[in-house]
Amino acid sequence: MTEHLTLRRPDDFHLHLRDGDLLRTALPFTARQFARAVIMPNLKPPVTTWREAAAYRERIRAALPAGVSFEPLMTCYLCDTTEPGELREGHARGVFTAAKLYPAGATTHSEYGVTSAAKIARVLEAMQEIGMPLLIHGEATNPDVDVFDREAVFIERTLQPLLKAYPALKVVLEHITTEEAVAFIDADASGRLAATITPQHLLLNRNAMFAGGLRPHHYCLPVLKREQHRLALRRAATSGSPSYFLGTDSAPHAARFKESACGCAGIFSAPVALEAYATVFDEEGALAHLEAFASENGSRFYGLPLNSGTVTLRRTTQQVAPRIDFGRDESLVPFMASMTLPWQIVTPASCSA
Repeated sequence: MTEHLTLRRPDDFHLHLRDGDLLRTALPFTARQFARAVIMPNLKPPVTTWREAAAYRERIRAALPAGVSFEPLMTCYLCDTTEPGELREGHARGVFTAAKLYPAGATTHSEYGVTSAAKIARVLEAMQEIGMPLLIHGEATNPDVDVFDREAVFIERTLQPLLKAYPALKVVLEHITTEEAVAFIDADASGRLAATITPQHLLLNRNAMFAGGLRPHHYCLPVLKREQHRLALRRAATSGSPSYFLGTDSAPHAARFKESACGCAGIFSAPVALEAYATVFDEEGALAHLEAFASENGSRFYGLPLNSGTVTLRRTTQQVAPRIDFGRDESLVPFMASMTLPWQIVTPASCSA
């Protein structure tokens, strides 16, 4: 039985850091284990220009603990009015790594998002030309679509036509949750389509939202799905396929906003992200594939160099904190709060990206 596991320093290809006190509290948890992270742009107001992204990047860098190496990879929030020139310039200046498509109304702060792919046709053509990946929150938002079917419907109605219309566009279907998504990714042979998978969708099914009562800290979007979908995701993540890579979708919200009459969607997984993934790969007998999933597949898809540092985990139990204080009289509830995980990071990430 493996007792210690040393990995090339991984990257998080889907991360929410927020801003202000939340940023300063959440960032150290990510930076202690990940060399880079693709930063989501759904602030309020959203990050829609390269100047806004550059300023946000500097706020992130300023919030890093002393001596910690971490590189935020910035994204552009796509709107119906986004101009291709904005993306071209941001990409040329080394500010934009990718652009994010939120269907309007799909998730937190997505009200500024895209109402139709046709509205951003010139943007997608430009992205295809310059090789900038399109990151997609893949859920249909039509009110007639059941919340548990939104991903499968989006793939059929929106993603398939989009991929056909832009045959050279690189696309990441983020935080996939269904066996339909796995089948769609597996059927692609182009190498331009990939997917991220979160720790919560690997460890929990939708029963977790209702175990002994309503569990607001297990509510995220896309929502947790049936057990058959969780098992399909576990098979995909641990398969060794280069089409899947690590993206936590860690999304901190103050506990009072989660524990309210209209609670926010999002799970703050950063404090135990790598340990949670290690638990899944261990349970599936696939620890040999964890480094590729966490540290290699995403970098290769994005055309980034592999990291040179390492991080080591030890097979030892850790009790996850019930709450994490931040700001003035605020707290966060982390993923797996008050529960026990069988792995723990024992050496901090070393070297640089």
